[in-house]
Amino acid sequence: MGSIIAIVGRPNVGKSTLFNRLIESRLAIMDDMSGVTRDRIYGQAEWGGKFFTVVDTGGYVVGSEDMFEDAIRGQVEIALEEANAIIFLVDSMSGLTDLDKDFANLVRRSKKPIVVAANKADEPNKMVYAADFYALGLGEVFPISSANGSGTGELLDELIKHLPEGEEDPYAGLPKISVLGRPNVGKSSFVNVLTGQNRSIVTEVAGTTRDAINTHYKGFGKEFILTDTAGIRRKSRVKDNIEFYSVMRSLRALEDSDVCIVILDATRGIEAQDVNIIGLADKNGKGIVIMVNKWDLIEKDHKTAQKFSETIQERIKPMDYIPIIYTSVINKQRILQVVEKAVTVYDNKQKKIPTSALNDTLLPEIEKYPPPALKGKYIKIKYITQLPGSRPTFIFFCNLPQYIKTNYERFLENKIRQHFDFEGVPIQIFFRKK
Repeated sequence: MGSIIAIVGRPNVGKSTLFNRLIESRLAIMDDMSGVTRDRIYGQAEWGGKFFTVVDTGGYVVGSEDMFEDAIRGQVEIALEEANAIIFLVDSMSGLTDLDKDFANLVRRSKKPIVVAANKADEPNKMVYAADFYALGLGEVFPISSANGSGTGELLDELIKHLPEGEEDPYAGLPKISVLGRPNVGKSSFVNVLTGQNRSIVTEVAGTTRDAINTHYKGFGKEFILTDTAGIRRKSRVKDNIEFYSVMRSLRALEDSDVCIVILDATRGIEAQDVNIIGLADKNGKGIVIMVNKWDLIEKDHKTAQKFSETIQERIKPMDYIPIIYTSVINKQRILQVVEKAVTVYDNKQKKIPTSALNDTLLPEIEKYPPPALKGKYIKIKYITQLPGSRPTFIFFCNLPQYIKTNYERFLENKIRQHFDFEGVPIQIFFRKK
C-alpha cells in the first residue's frame, strides 16, 4: 500500500489550496486523480524520493461550527485511521481558536505522527503569529503559505521522516487483480462466486463493502490476489462520510493493482462514472477488462452484444484495446472467462518483445506507410526498442521526433497491437532523436 498523508483542520484554513499546491506543484510528478469526485480529494505526490497519496478532508463541512461533533468528526476520524501521517493545518492570521483546540484533541488521540502547519504566513512579519500554535502542545509549528508555496519544502522534509520505507509486500510477485465499479453492479457477488465463500456480505444496499478486501485466489493453474472494492460513486451521492472514504480505498486498490476488472451494469449501460474509472486505470497504466454483468436481464437478439460493445467503444475512445465480456453472476455465466482474460491481460502487461522482432516487423510497415512529411522535411524512423517498466513502453528513434503527429502515433500503436497482442493493456510510445 502507498503511504497516505491527510490534511485536516477546521473550515477555511486553506486545506484545499495546500492540497492543490502539493499535488500540482513541481513536486507532484504523478497524476491528480480528478473526475472521481467533483472536488478533488485525492492525489499523488513525491518528495525526497518518497511517493505518497495526499487526502484533502476539506469542503465537506455542513452547517455551522456547532456541527463539529457530527459532520467534521466522522470524516476526519476516518481520514486519521487511513493516514500514515497528518498535516494539521491552522490559520496564522486568525490565531488559535476553540475549534482548533477541539481538533487538536481529536488528532492527538489518533497516535499518528502530526505536523502542525500555520498557513497564510506569507510574509516574514506574519510568521510571528504562528508562534500561538505552540500552545497546542503538538510539537514544532511550520509557518507556510499554501498560496505561494513558501515553507512547504520544510514541512514536507519533516513529514517524509514519518513515512515508512518501502514496505515488504506479502503478495509480491503475484498478479493483483482488483474488481471495480459503481455500487450495486455485482462486485461482491462476483468475488463470492469465484472464491466459493461469502467473504463479502452481499445485500441490496449500495455501498455495503466498506473496505477493499483481498482474497488469495488459486485457479486455472494461476495464483493471484483478488481485491473486492467498495463502489465508486459521484460526490453528489456520497451522503455519509464512510462511503466518501470508501471511494478513497477503491482508488487505492486501483493504484495497487496490475489489472482492473471494471464491472458495468447491463441494465444501465455505460455511465460517466464508469468512463472515469476506465480512464483512471488507463492513465495509471493498469491492465483493464470490462465485464458487463446482469446480461441475463437484457432482451437479446443476435446483434445486441455487438451494439452494446459499439456503444462502450464510442464512450471510451480512444481506448479501443479493452476486452469486453458479457456475464451473469447470478447464472454463473462466463465468470471464469473473465478471470482467464484478466490473467491473460496480466501476462500481456509483463510481455517483453525482443528488439530484433520489433525492428524486423515494424520497420517494413513504416516503410510502406512512412510518417507524412512536414514543411518539406522527411521523417525517418531508424530503430525501435521496448523500455523496461511497469507498462509496455516503446521508443522510436528518428531524425525529427518533434514532427510526428498523434494520428501517426495511433497508427504505430495499432501495428504493435496487431503483431504482438497487447489486448487489455495501455501502451506508451515515445519518439527520440537518434
